[in-house]
Amino acid sequence: MTEASPIRVDIVSDVVCPWCVIGYRQLALASEQTGIPVEVHWHPFELNTDMPPEGQNLREHIAQKYGSTIEESEASRHRLTELGAELGFEFNYAADMRMVNTFRAHQLIDWAATKGKAHEVKMALFASFFTDRRDVSQPDVLGDAAVAAGLDRDEALEVLRDERMAGDVRQKQQFWTGHGISGVPAMVFSQQHLVTGAQGVENYGRILQHLAEA
Repeated sequence: MTEASPIRVDIVSDVVCPWCVIGYRQLALASEQTGIPVEVHWHPFELNTDMPPEGQNLREHIAQKYGSTIEESEASRHRLTELGAELGFEFNYAADMRMVNTFRAHQLIDWAATKGKAHEVKMALFASFFTDRRDVSQPDVLGDAAVAAGLDRDEALEVLRDERMAGDVRQKQQFWTGHGISGVPAMVFSQQHLVTGAQGVENYGRILQHLAEA
């Protein structure tokens, strides 16, 4: 019996987007439960392209951007923490967490893709930001993510210094926004079917089964 070919899933996301973690984990679990393999390709999206280098308090940022009250923000964090725990991911929110600029992080991921390690770096950065509460705009943190993915720290830092991936990242961001992507996660299955938001394990399972049968 031949093994099923993986279904390609292009995921447009940001490393500071909690629903991107949730959505990916749900998709991975759906793949595991259905036995239908997926081939994930990560693509850059910045939730806050104009975020200054010093960042902004996360709660203040959410209130300013979405009009959320403190109570709504706390309820959302609690829900995300519960969902993450169910999916094997630890959200470790704190009052002093900051939203940060992610352009460098996307450059690192793009470079890691040339080494076949984009997925590993993406996972390391999700954990750095949400679990370890580290500033993923800082070179030392990005260097640690590169090492965690089995890449060379010095080479990674040189890539960030000379910004050799910056143009490619901007081009890719413009491609996706030009195709109507305004929020993440956005997943494109088999380069044809766009699914936005974290849809849940069952829904992703149904999508995979439908595509596998087709």
